[in-house]
Amino acid sequence: MSAHLLSAGGVSGETRHGALRDMFVLGVETSCDDTAAAVVRRRADGGCDILANRVWAQHEDHAAYGGVVPEIAARSHVERLDRTVIDTIADSGVAFGDLDAVAATAGPGLVGGVMVGLTTAKAIALAHSKRLVPVNHLEGHALSARMTEAAPFPYLLLLISGGHTQLISVDGVGAYRRLGSTIDDAAGESFDKTAKLLGLGQPGGPRVEAAAVGGRRDRFAFPKPLDKREGCDFSFSGLKTAVRDAAAGLGAPTGQDIADLAASFQFAAARHLAMRTEKAMTMVEDARAQDKQEEAAPRRLVVAGGVAANCAVKSMLDELCRRRGWAMVVPPPKYCTDNGAMIAWAGAERLAAGLAPPHDAAMALAPRARWPLAPPPAGREIGGGRKGPKA
Repeated sequence: MSAHLLSAGGVSGETRHGALRDMFVLGVETSCDDTAAAVVRRRADGGCDILANRVWAQHEDHAAYGGVVPEIAARSHVERLDRTVIDTIADSGVAFGDLDAVAATAGPGLVGGVMVGLTTAKAIALAHSKRLVPVNHLEGHALSARMTEAAPFPYLLLLISGGHTQLISVDGVGAYRRLGSTIDDAAGESFDKTAKLLGLGQPGGPRVEAAAVGGRRDRFAFPKPLDKREGCDFSFSGLKTAVRDAAAGLGAPTGQDIADLAASFQFAAARHLAMRTEKAMTMVEDARAQDKQEEAAPRRLVVAGGVAANCAVKSMLDELCRRRGWAMVVPPPKYCTDNGAMIAWAGAERLAAGLAPPHDAAMALAPRARWPLAPPPAGREIGGGRKGPKA
């Protein structure tokens, strides 16, 4: 680890500010294949200033393999994280000594990468006598809209990323209730696998979206997963299979065939997300009506995670919200994908709410490959095994 990360400097935030004061938090994110760090200021009024945000993508490191290789990702984090943190601190104008806390993703994710980031954050916190705030990666996404947009609690969260697809009722920091989840592939995973199948390369989401621009979304009639099933769970494996079968039926697909397949898949995936989200909206409305909260609680949908950057998905969800009388909130694209700012912000939100763990508990926390943000509805646990349910 670089000596620059461990050397002292700066003025303590504890002595510079009063009780109601700004808080400065360094965030470290290494849960998958992006090495990221950021410094945010949570103002005394609850607002957020993102002072620095750096993301070092690893796409080239994994391109030859058609997907993320955990061992390569972890090694890349080891090689790049110190420099990323040092440059982020320099960008922010805030010295290590000025920080109130160091927040780091502690899971879920590729455990080798999580270990690198969490260990680095522990070392920085110890060296500079700062609070350590271990953050659930999913909570980073869940609260990310609040960095840049007006998103007061409560709201319905649609979390759609490479590893996670969930509908969660967010009532406050640390107050989450899961309404639905994927029973197989995540939305982003299905985009990545479709891109690989069509020979589009990685990262899959942007490549599929780019290919779909010149395609016909109505050429291939892909299925509507779980169309007859109650609740608001998701399923994407059938769509992936349908794309594979359609491509195989073409023999040697032309460029236009590839564009049509991409557009048809993207439309079917966006439609599925919108249909299941509408069921969750109904669940939320019914629950609020029973509690006589219809007037008090606004109807607000927050969409977060890497797939939230997809224009076709956003367009279909926006159409749904307009029809249902809901407001839709989506972070800027650079804060939809994995980034350090959302981890720093989640850490700041936990600190402000008094939910950060004590020093000894934080330092003892081990990295977690699986860490559900909210328990599944009773009787609907998905993906069990000797390590427990998937996130």
